[in-house]
Amino acid sequence: MFAELPPGAWLPIAFAALMGLSMLLYAVLDGADLGVGVLLCSSPVEAERDRMIASIGPFWDANETWLVLGVGLLLVAFPVAHGMVLTALYIPVLLMLVGLILRGVAFEFRGKAPEAQKPGWDVAFQAGSILAAFSQGWMLGGYILGFAEGVVPLLFALACGVFVTAGYALIGAAWLVWRTEGELQIRAVAWARRAKWLTLAGVLAVSAATPLASPRIMERWFALPELLGLASIPVAVGTLFLIVFVTLNHLPRRDHRLDWVPFVATLGIFVLCFQGLAYSFWPYIVPDRLTIFEAAAARESLLIILFGAVFVLPVIGAYTVLVWRIFGGKAQSLRYY
Repeated sequence: MFAELPPGAWLPIAFAALMGLSMLLYAVLDGADLGVGVLLCSSPVEAERDRMIASIGPFWDANETWLVLGVGLLLVAFPVAHGMVLTALYIPVLLMLVGLILRGVAFEFRGKAPEAQKPGWDVAFQAGSILAAFSQGWMLGGYILGFAEGVVPLLFALACGVFVTAGYALIGAAWLVWRTEGELQIRAVAWARRAKWLTLAGVLAVSAATPLASPRIMERWFALPELLGLASIPVAVGTLFLIVFVTLNHLPRRDHRLDWVPFVATLGIFVLCFQGLAYSFWPYIVPDRLTIFEAAAARESLLIILFGAVFVLPVIGAYTVLVWRIFGGKAQSLRYY
C-alpha cells in the first residue's frame, strides 16, 4: 500500500489524514445533531421538542466546525481536487448549505419568536436538517461512483441521500436515548428501532456498490491474502448492528445503565464504514482520477499550512471535550436568558 511513495509523500498523507479525521468527526458528532433535527417534529409534544433541542444546544456549533476545517484543508492542501469535487457536486453542496443556513436560523428563532410561530420554526429546523443530511448522502453516492453521469448513478446517489438521512436519524435517536429520559426516551427508542433497518440497508448497498464501481477497488478488497484481514471490518460492523438491535429491545431501563450503548455502537459503525471507504479509495482523492500526491499543493505551502492545522486541531478538540464534560448527563429543560 505504501510501497512506492513519491519523495516528500508524508506531507500529502498528513493532510489527507487530518482532512479525513475532520470529516469523520463531523459525521459522527454533527450527524447526531442532524439526526435530532430530522426527528424533531416526530414528537407532538412541544416540551419534548424543547428537550430535544436542549440536548444538542451546547454542542452543535462546535460540531459544525469540523466540517469547516475539513473543507478548508481540502481547499488549501489539495486545491485541484477541491475544484474538481465541488464542481461535480455543485447542486448537493448548494442544497447542503441552504439546509445548514435554514437550520441555524430556525434554531435561533424558535426560542425567541412569538409562541404561535414556534411550531413553524420547528418545521423549518427539521426541514433544514433533512435537506443537509440528504445532500451529504447525495455527495457520498456521487463520490463512490466517481462522479459518473447518467440516470443509474443519479438514482444511486439519491438513494444514498435517503440512507445517510436514516443513519443520522439512527445516531440522533441513539443520542436521545442516552441523553433523555421518560416519555421522550421511549419515543427515541422507537425511532431508533425504525431507523436501524434503513441504515443497515444503506451500509449493505454502499458496501456492494463500492467494489463494483472500480476494478481496482474490487481487487483491493477480494484479493488474497488481504481478504482474510479485511474480513474483520464487515464482521465488526455486523456485530455492532447486532448490539444495537439487541440493546434497543431491552430499552428503556429504570437504571439507565445501558442508555449509552446504542449511541456508542452506532458511532462505531460510522467509524468502521469510514475506514472501509478510506481503504477503498486510497491514495485517490478524486476516485481513479487524481491521487493525493498529484493534487497536493507545493511543499512550502503545505509546511506553512501544517503549522496552522497542528495548532487549530487541538484547540477544536479541546473545546469539544470541554463542552462534553460541562454539559454531560441527561438534558435539562431548555432555557433562554
